[in-house]
Amino acid sequence: MTKPLVEVRGLVKDFPVKGGILQRTINSVQAVAGVDFSIQRGETVGLVGESGCGKSTLGRLLVRLLDPTAGSVLIDGVDIAEAEGAELKSLRRQVQMIFQDPYSSLDPRAPVGLSIAEGLRVHGIGDRDEQQERVAKMLELVGLRRDQADRFPHEFSGGQRQRIGIARALILEPKFVVADEPVSALDVSVQAQVLNLLRELQQELDLTLLFIAHNLAVVEHISDRVAVMYLGRIVEITEQESLYGSPQHPYTQALLSAIPIPDPSLRRERVVLQGDVPSPLSPPDGCNFHPRCPIAVSGVCDTDVPSLSQVEDNAHHAAACHLRTGDHRHLDTSASA
Repeated sequence: MTKPLVEVRGLVKDFPVKGGILQRTINSVQAVAGVDFSIQRGETVGLVGESGCGKSTLGRLLVRLLDPTAGSVLIDGVDIAEAEGAELKSLRRQVQMIFQDPYSSLDPRAPVGLSIAEGLRVHGIGDRDEQQERVAKMLELVGLRRDQADRFPHEFSGGQRQRIGIARALILEPKFVVADEPVSALDVSVQAQVLNLLRELQQELDLTLLFIAHNLAVVEHISDRVAVMYLGRIVEITEQESLYGSPQHPYTQALLSAIPIPDPSLRRERVVLQGDVPSPLSPPDGCNFHPRCPIAVSGVCDTDVPSLSQVEDNAHHAAACHLRTGDHRHLDTSASA
């Protein structure tokens, strides 16, 4: 296997919680709690999970919009978390982000052509005429017209604004793009158009993509591999077919069982999770998921943190579950907590 374009090792991000008159740090929220994974060149990895699980924070760490507390993010072998000055500026040409809300990420006072060309100006690429031509070609590539470069963001629909956001992310010809829930604010019919556009652009421009979403049904249609995140940790990662066909982690099984399927014969048995997601201010001991897990075993799941380990008989399927990876095969799994 070739060397991955993106390698994430032991990535941690803590946010301080301040209180009192002097606003001293009294606690911290660990939004990302030791994440390890990689993305191959030209691959699309879907990242899914509930709101507040840390997936958007992880995406921002990968493009250096946030600085990590610990760990490393290697882009083509260079640690973007440690890069500074000219090296960081060069890396920023290679990594870009598509934001969830295209309207709030665009300057409402500037024509969209200026917003798209901003990266070209920052990096000193081409003169004004060359920049305008590149913007025009990029607009056509995402399904808009050249003359729309002079319009303002409020003159476009939500789907068109997201196409503008995609054009702005791709204008510098990056190697790696993080798409942070790019279709969650769009109508279902428009979602399909944007997803198809991303797939076409990925093939045409040889993009490597991290696609963040909370909707597993959307992720299924665009991803080569899928990672499932829960309370700051990746709990399962594998090829798309393996995850949807044979999910191993109880949390993944619960998420998949909630996807509406018109054909009753194809529906999964509904798994209803009890309780709420624990507070990241005070995560539970052991496996973060054990307070809600239907198969948790007392004395193991509530004390030992499971590692993201290979599932038996599938070298490409990993899960962070004591009972799915053979770590505790001697246990009586009927004695659930």
